Amino acid sequence: MQDWMKYAGLGAQFFASIALMLALGWKLDRWLHVETPVLIWVLPLLIIIFLLVKLIIETNKKS
Repeated sequence: MQDWMKYAGLGAQFFASIALMLALGWKLDRWLHVETPVLIWVLPLLIIIFLLVKLIIETNKKS
């Protein structure tokens, strides 16, 4: 029963982090008056990479 809750929490964390970085990238692109929306692409990509590395490190820990 606890396994599905752990994965549901992980999915919610991924979704919330990506949504937050999308919003932050959109706001920063508008604030910096950038013609090409760079940060709206880069920030979510960075958070995805960070979360995947974090997931790999946590699942490889020996208990």
